[in-house]
Order: sequence, then C-alpha cells, then structure tokens
Amino acid sequence: MQAEEIYGHLVEMRRWFHRHPELAFQEAETAQYIIAELDRLGIPYRYAGEKHSIIADLITTPGVPSVALRAEMDALPGQELTGAPYASEHPGRMHACGHGAHMAMVLGAAALLVKSPPPGNVRFVFQPAEESGGGSRTAIADGALDQVVAIYAGHVTHDYRTGVIMIRDGVVTSQSDRFYVRIQGESGHGARPHEATDAVLVAGTLITTIQSLISRETNPLHPTVVTIGRIAGGTAANVIAGEAELEGTIRTTLPEVRTHIHGGLRRMVEAAAMLHDARVDIELKAGYPPVVNSHPEVEVARRAARNVFGESSLAVAEHASMGSEDFSYYLEQVPGCFVRFGARPEHSEPIPLHNAAFDIDEEVLKVGAAFFEEVVRQRLSSVSDEDRSMSPTG
Repeated sequence: MQAEEIYGHLVEMRRWFHRHPELAFQEAETAQYIIAELDRLGIPYRYAGEKHSIIADLITTPGVPSVALRAEMDALPGQELTGAPYASEHPGRMHACGHGAHMAMVLGAAALLVKSPPPGNVRFVFQPAEESGGGSRTAIADGALDQVVAIYAGHVTHDYRTGVIMIRDGVVTSQSDRFYVRIQGESGHGARPHEATDAVLVAGTLITTIQSLISRETNPLHPTVVTIGRIAGGTAANVIAGEAELEGTIRTTLPEVRTHIHGGLRRMVEAAAMLHDARVDIELKAGYPPVVNSHPEVEVARRAARNVFGESSLAVAEHASMGSEDFSYYLEQVPGCFVRFGARPEHSEPIPLHNAAFDIDEEVLKVGAAFFEEVVRQRLSSVSDEDRSMSPTG
C-alpha cells in the first residue's frame, strides 16, 4: 500500500492540526497550513480568505469533469483531556470530532494521486464550519461543485476498529432541527404562588410532555429523537420565575415524521400556555438535511475498499446515525458517498465523538488516504459520456 510510504507525514500533519484547533469560520491558520502543503505538492488552488473554502484541482485531462474529495477544517469548543503529547495548544478548543484526521487523509490522497496521476481530474475541498454554520454551503457558493460528477467524504469513529470502513446505502445521518421555547409568566414571592404564574413550572410540564411525542405518537420503527439540552429560568430560590427558556434538538429520518414532530411541539406549547395562563412561544429552526448516499457511488466506494483492504474491511450499519452532517448539502447537488472509518485500536474501549478524551488510532490515516485514492481512480475510470457533457453545477 503506497500510503505506508507517507505514513510519517500523515501523522505529522494530523498532529499539527490537532495541536492548532480553530472554531467554525475562524480557520485561518489551518487554511495556511493546507495551502503550504498544496504548494509543496504543486496543486493549484483557490482561496478567498477566512470563512471560505480551499478548492484545489489536480488536472490531468482538461475539459473533463472532476471527482471531489472533501475534508472539514473546524474544531469544537471544549477542553481537551486526552493527555496526548500533541494535545491542543489552545485552551477551550479541540479536535474532538477528528477533523484533523480527515484533512490529513485528503492531503495524503492528494500526494498519492500527484505521484501517480489518475485518468481524469480531482478536486480537493477543504471547507470551514461543518460543526456549526453549514460551511458546505459556503463551499458550494465558492464553486466547489462546478464540473464535479461525484463527491466523497469520510468520518473517523470508535464504533468500529481500525481498518474497518462502514459504507451504507441510502440514508446515513438524520435531519437535524433545533427549537427554542420562551415562556413568559408572572414573577412573584416564593411564599405566595397564587399571586404569580410560575414559568419554571410551565417549563417542567413541557420537558416531560414533549417526550410523549416519541413514546406515544411516533412509530417505534422510525428512529426519532427529541432532546432538550438547555434550560434557563429564575433568579433566586425564593422568587417565582417570571421567565424561562428551553432549547433542544430534533433528529428524524423521514419527512413525515419530522412534520409530525414539528406540529406536535407547536400543539404542546399552545396547550401549556392555555393550561398555565402563560405566554409560550416556540421557534423551529431547520438544521442540516439527512445525508443520503447514492447507490452507484456506494458501489464505487465498496469496490475501492475491497480492492485495497479486502472484503473483511467492509461493514454495513443496520440503522442510520441520528447524528447530522453538512455533507448533505453537497449530496443535494451531486451524487456521492459518505463513509465511516473505524479508528479504535483493538481491545480499547470506545470513546464517543465530541468527548473531551476523544482521540484516534493514527493507523486510520493510512486507511483513509489509500481509500480516497482508490475511490478517485475507480470513479474516474467509469466517467461516462453523459458525465463528460455535463453542465457546470453551482
């Protein structure tokens, strides 16, 4: 495997990214490191500056459409607790989702493809703000999908041991929405509740009632989650709160279930307001759409994994993840495939993504670079006449 020859450099790049995490739309230093690597490889790129994507093109056949690979540049807020020698040098920020590994993998694939150019063109997209802000939409606006026939990406995970690649057809991640509930009651003395309208009581009613949307109104065969992740209300132990807030997330995989959950939330908010004689408002904010892999690109990805790592490397998740991913916006424009790379060492306990102690088995960097290289070669070998005559995608 050619990726073995560049493994040391893959580790070096990944550790640099890990030590220098930057939050969404602030990835200036990260971008400069990527640009320096592209310059070293001799791959031309476009970059409009902070809050934009780096779009690099390896052109071997002018006028022919490209196959794209995507990586994310942003990190998460949080204090790292890995204790690794390459731990974050920036307090309160860390690569708890493994994006540093993804950047190293795509840069590694670029190095392998430069060394042995494929029969067609490759685009490398390094986008900002996957974690929050939907940076893929910025990338699309920057032209990331112009003349692209397919796009691929991957994500490290402890759900599988290192060397396993999970490739799923159809829905891979859920629709993600947010809701904000604002409760306006009437404050008063804690000893005289009859003179007030308790906003905290209204909030408590909603916290428990909302869960009945899942337990009693949603088909248990349809994965659905409603989580209230933030509550706020009150100023003192002996003061009845006049205001309270709830904030939560909704995860669904079917449009009709999403519609029902949204309607149910509005209904319960209205009922709580009437029940307690309070004013209760809800704001629903659409999040990332579901990631839906296209079948032809899934077959390309499976073929690539088999060619490099053998049949035993393949895994298929029985159910879609209830997480979300802004790779979905690319897939609304062009076909593609999103995979998961096992990054858990043998005999190790899994640590979830976004955990302050999350780290990876760096052997996965070779897996990702080699897989992405082979995916490009496989897809470019099947570029059709229809692909070649495609119009630019904006």
